[in-house]
Amino acid sequence: MALSNSLRNKLIATAGGGAMAIAVAFLGGSNGVEGREYTAYKDVAGVWTVCDGHTGPDVQVNKKYTDRECDNLLWKDLQPVKKSVDGQVKIPLGEYQRAALYSFAYNVGTGAFTNSTLLKKLNAGDVEGACDELRRWVYAGGQKWRGLMNRRDMERSLCLAENANDLK
Repeated sequence: MALSNSLRNKLIATAGGGAMAIAVAFLGGSNGVEGREYTAYKDVAGVWTVCDGHTGPDVQVNKKYTDRECDNLLWKDLQPVKKSVDGQVKIPLGEYQRAALYSFAYNVGTGAFTNSTLLKKLNAGDVEGACDELRRWVYAGGQKWRGLMNRRDMERSLCLAENANDLK
């Protein structure tokens, strides 16, 4: 699945803000890949989730969250992801490539990212092979999910983009 025009434009507009700004734009809001939900729901793995994929003991099941609260949760949630990814990637990457890795690690967890073939290929200099690895991560709760397939395709497009002209 290609990036929608609205998401592509949003990503291009945030490029000057660095990889974190791109990741927030990619993940958050009404047209982000997480799909913002203002009330808590159980995800496909049965985990209480709200906003742009926020999980944890602080999720309030009967609360309606605001955009500001969701934005703050996403920014806070991405900080340890950024630190982990940045500490483990040993080769230079563009902002879009790094943002794709933040999105992926945010979704699968930093432990899974750390132990992934994707990271091994990336640090060996095989960027295209690493980006292709994203397409293997489409299972949740033992099932293959169309939503994860679409997300990984979008992350792969971002991962392969060295600049805004490469966004597909």
